[in-house]
Amino acid sequence: MSEADDIEEIKKQKMEELQSEGTETDAEAPEEPIHVESSDHYQEILEDHDVVLVDFYADWCGPCQMLEPITEDIAAETDAAVAKVDVDAHQQLAAEYGVRGVPTVVLAVDGETAEQMVGVRDKSHYVSQIQQHT
Repeated sequence: MSEADDIEEIKKQKMEELQSEGTETDAEAPEEPIHVESSDHYQEILEDHDVVLVDFYADWCGPCQMLEPITEDIAAETDAAVAKVDVDAHQQLAAEYGVRGVPTVVLAVDGETAEQMVGVRDKSHYVSQIQQHT
């Protein structure tokens, strides 16, 4: 094999590597809700997943407790990641998203807010919102 053939083979391999990198999908959505630990952690979640359903909640909130099994089901059954943000622990993050009441559910698509819903809705409502963006 000549040097020119070697160079062509290397080019071909490199091109295949570059093309395969472009087809990789985002991190697989976890089967359980992710409890947000900080603003940086929240940003990592948004960067790692194309579609994220974010539940802004408080432990003392009755409707938030009603929403918890719904978010757990959504995490297990859909391609969306589910993030849970405790508004008491992360007041600044809640303020950035204009959360004035809990529960507030934000659907983030490609890191941007696509929908914001206040109060508890049926599971089917959240699932249909996710399906519109996946």
